Amino acid sequence: MRFHIIPACLAGALATAASLPAALAQVPRAQSASPTDPIAILVGRLDLERYKATIKGLTRFGDRRQGTDRNRAAIDWIEAQLKSYGCSNTERLHYSYSPDEKPQPSGPPKAPGASAASGGGRLRGNLGPTGVNTDPMRQPDEKLRALNMQPSTPGPREEVYCTKVGTTHPEEMYIVGGHMDGHGWGEAANDDGSGTSPAGAVSADTSASSPSTSSVTLEVSVNVKVVVVAPAVKL
Repeated sequence: MRFHIIPACLAGALATAASLPAALAQVPRAQSASPTDPIAILVGRLDLERYKATIKGLTRFGDRRQGTDRNRAAIDWIEAQLKSYGCSNTERLHYSYSPDEKPQPSGPPKAPGASAASGGGRLRGNLGPTGVNTDPMRQPDEKLRALNMQPSTPGPREEVYCTKVGTTHPEEMYIVGGHMDGHGWGEAANDDGSGTSPAGAVSADTSASSPSTSSVTLEVSVNVKVVVVAPAVKL
């Protein structure tokens, strides 16, 4: 099976394009202004209000930090959303996590030196301090601070996903997803509620149509990178 992995930040555009019928995907450039223009169809499917509603829904669970009740509640909420889109075959991945486990390196090695970036790149420009806020008192919103008070604990973890099998190329698959949790005593609206939202939009689109290529929408509950989360992002 051939796999195409698409980050959540591109999900709203690239993966939705994968769900277009094969005939539309092959429209010549000269016909781009025709009523069957795949770009026009793609843009017409974008729904800003749905994106905002999903992000706001996720912020009800605070930062959704992995290993907490608020994270588990958010997973249940996401699964309910996927089912409401028509994803009747949602499933979950189960595993255990412990911070004492030695991290398994992946991807190319980082370049040596202080300017090393993820993936082996080199940071450029004026660099400021990065990191994650670990001080709850820096969160001015008392309600949000209380919501995020439960600490993360080692133990079982779950991820939720749904699958849509393509009609023309079931042997090919687009994997769309991203982490939905955050860290830093905020709402994690931008990192990564804003990535979870278009991934959900792809699920809604593929569930309501007959894509030519298979797809999997994966919502990951564990953050896989260090992020900086603003105190409280209000939409």
